[in-house]
Amino acid sequence: MKREIVINSSALEVRVAVIEDRALAEFYLERDQRGGLAGGIFKGKVTRVLPGMQAAFVDIGLEKHGFLHVSDYLNGDSYASAAEVLGEEDVETEPLADDDEFAPPLNDEGAAQFEALDTFESDAADETHEAAPEAVPAGPHRRGRGRGRRRRTEPPRNRQPIEEQLKRGQEIIVQVAKEPMGTKGARLTSFISLPGRHLVYTPTSGRIGISRRIESGEERSRLRAAVRELAAQGGFIVRTACEGVSKKDIQRDVMYLTKLWSSIVKQAESSSPASLLYDDLEVSLRIVRDLFSSDVERIRCDDPTIYGKIVQFVQTYMPRLRSRISLYEGSEPIFDQFGIEQQLDQALDRKVWLKSGGYLIFDQAEALTAIDVNTGRFVGKHNQDETVLKTNLEAAEEVVKQLRLRNIGGIIIVDFIDMSREADRKRVTETLMQALKRDKARSSVLKISELGLVQMTRKRTRESLQEMVTQPCPICEGRSVVKSVATRAAEVIRGIQRAAGQHPRTDMLVVKVNPAVARFFYDSGGKELERAERLLEAKIILRSSENIAPGGFEMAPATAAA
Repeated sequence: MKREIVINSSALEVRVAVIEDRALAEFYLERDQRGGLAGGIFKGKVTRVLPGMQAAFVDIGLEKHGFLHVSDYLNGDSYASAAEVLGEEDVETEPLADDDEFAPPLNDEGAAQFEALDTFESDAADETHEAAPEAVPAGPHRRGRGRGRRRRTEPPRNRQPIEEQLKRGQEIIVQVAKEPMGTKGARLTSFISLPGRHLVYTPTSGRIGISRRIESGEERSRLRAAVRELAAQGGFIVRTACEGVSKKDIQRDVMYLTKLWSSIVKQAESSSPASLLYDDLEVSLRIVRDLFSSDVERIRCDDPTIYGKIVQFVQTYMPRLRSRISLYEGSEPIFDQFGIEQQLDQALDRKVWLKSGGYLIFDQAEALTAIDVNTGRFVGKHNQDETVLKTNLEAAEEVVKQLRLRNIGGIIIVDFIDMSREADRKRVTETLMQALKRDKARSSVLKISELGLVQMTRKRTRESLQEMVTQPCPICEGRSVVKSVATRAAEVIRGIQRAAGQHPRTDMLVVKVNPAVARFFYDSGGKELERAERLLEAKIILRSSENIAPGGFEMAPATAAA
């Protein structure tokens, strides 16, 4: 697979596209006025403790207060050991994180609660809060058949209740685990993680974890031994990029990350509450740090300043890949050159066509996303079962591609076309699971039902593509549909009849309407207008105006209009 990273920078935003075999696979956007918050470390102030939810709201200086669940809070005074928090004795035998993504050191129940709770904060003036459950993945990259646990509002027996650990007005250090999305505030955690090029430092944990993408047992043992020897305190996660790295490079990461944490703690001592202590790298460098490896053939950037920063970063941490970075100096916009703009527009469409002629329909609601699979123009060649199977297999691959590209998270329902044969359902499930292995986001998938439904969850820490680049329609107020022209025209007629009684009686009324409504009246022969004229006993003269909303109108007597 050919992978490339394309970076486009402008005065308003920086956009990063990850391309796989000429197709847009992932998209990242950062604007100056609202950079990414995930990974940021803040000195927060507890504004409210909710024993009934076993959670607290924390002011970190954002518009909405962050949400901190008891399973995400580690009281430094009561912290004894990682084993105590994890509920395991041998803390070095099991990996702490999978696929380069930080997993908070929780027991199974705590992990389920971490995923189940969403972040909420209403208007701070009245401090009324409400909560609703979110998807519950079965665990880091566990794509099994088991059901996720429902969240509980009371703490487990071996955990102190939130009201005994936190008080209103208390100052704590927290990290943004999930960015604010829509009306929900940020999700917070006190299990800090600081990512480096080869390692992730977890100062509140004493565990050593290794990415499962490093398959060699011998290499895993070498890396575990090297980190254990070099790490003085805290925990570390060995990232996939650490495979084959020398002990000296590992030591450099250890020293950098431990010093960084010391400076954050020192800064917290002198900082006021609701202040930022640490911000992650800008999006271009963050993508290079996390995604640039030997399987990426080229990084192309159209901004000389960002290009210089990337070159400096790569020369420091991965000099052997320096030759793969290039500055784009073409006259055509870089995203146009690689066909990215068109693919971005298509990624916002509700309908996605499959190569065979079938198609997918994406419907995103607040609580879940429904994906419907249809055969469309594909009629097959031999029999119905074969046609359905081929469409579903192709759809399974495309569903995962779209989930990555659109960054859709939470509860996802995929409605595959009904399959009568169990063997066919098994093949579709296997294809879906295999495709999910290329997705770094944690997910959980239940077995496909006899009706062809697949229930799954997918974790995300940043906004979806739709949330990043769109806003609710001001005309339809965020609805997925708008009223038809015929409906709007009927509303105008009723409005004219109501408004006519407020004007002095006249023989002629001039009504300004939207051009689409005006065309409808003329195309329909004006029968509705004639009926309204008979009821009002007045002549109605229509005038078209682009400034009038589709369902609106302006009316005045002919003399006043003149």
